[in-house]
Amino acid sequence: MTGKPRAFSGIQPTGGIHIGNYLGAIRNWVLQQDQYDNMFCIVDLHAMTLPYDASELRPRTVEVASALLAAGIDPQRSILFVQSDVREHTELCWILGTLATYGELRRMTQFKEKSKGSERVGAGVFFYPVLQAADILLYDAAVVPVGEDQKQHIELTRDLAMRFNRTFGETFVVPEPDIKPAGARIMSLTDPLKKMSKSDPDPESRIELRDPPDVIRRKIRRAVTDSEAEVRFDEERKPAISNLLTIYSLFADVPIPELERRYAGKGYSEFKRDLAEVVIAGLQPIQQRLDELAADPGIVIRTLRGGAARARELAVAKMAVVRDRCGLGLPPLD
Repeated sequence: MTGKPRAFSGIQPTGGIHIGNYLGAIRNWVLQQDQYDNMFCIVDLHAMTLPYDASELRPRTVEVASALLAAGIDPQRSILFVQSDVREHTELCWILGTLATYGELRRMTQFKEKSKGSERVGAGVFFYPVLQAADILLYDAAVVPVGEDQKQHIELTRDLAMRFNRTFGETFVVPEPDIKPAGARIMSLTDPLKKMSKSDPDPESRIELRDPPDVIRRKIRRAVTDSEAEVRFDEERKPAISNLLTIYSLFADVPIPELERRYAGKGYSEFKRDLAEVVIAGLQPIQQRLDELAADPGIVIRTLRGGAARARELAVAKMAVVRDRCGLGLPPLD
């Protein structure tokens, strides 16, 4: 332990990391490395809750790990690992599942959205928040940096931690969500009312970390804007330009009010042209590091194996306490 509060962050190995992932989560993770004792987990078990191609899971896991390292996650200061390499996650998931109720899991917004009332949805989607709780509680994380859409899951995690502590004795740290005020939800370039997503069938809706400069310029040039040609932040009345202002502000580290003053009386064309160059400049060092890692994939594999060994140490010790509190296993011999 470093004396700093521990933070746990998870990301699915879905591949195709885009600037929504970067600005909404990864950038903040990089910045928080001096603030917290960090665990960064690529949650491949969560990726199994929906249909997927098994042959693509490992390459996508390495791709996401590469993106994290290229963006600035430092394995000397943080633990970066793959969820399935630490089997205690699934053991704790089952134990917590015995405390979770059908009613509270059924009320999870993400389950309702993904199931849409169908009984054919996989049980993994239903149980997803319990595994997420196990991910966090296994490492005594005090802080969980999440987007607003994950807040309900963290509330369940807190409930399960307190329920376990009341039932079996004080065992788990009850975590707090760390929801960032800006950049938590980068929206689609083609529909500013939807979150930027890899699952969107339109590739013009997102800028991926690997996109070359000419593609970035094209996507930003074609990004939808609002009817009045004023560069002004107003999420309710001008969601499209507000989204572009947020992207510009985060990449350039310039406050939005300053950008509004800078582009007062100027049209969308000049603003978009400048925004494209800011994004290109911001992604350039990340893309350069991605190329270096692609040239020697062993760097990523060795980093993940080392991170798993460090995470396993913590997890094994925690599960020994959990099993003892729950009365699991044989009693010691006299």
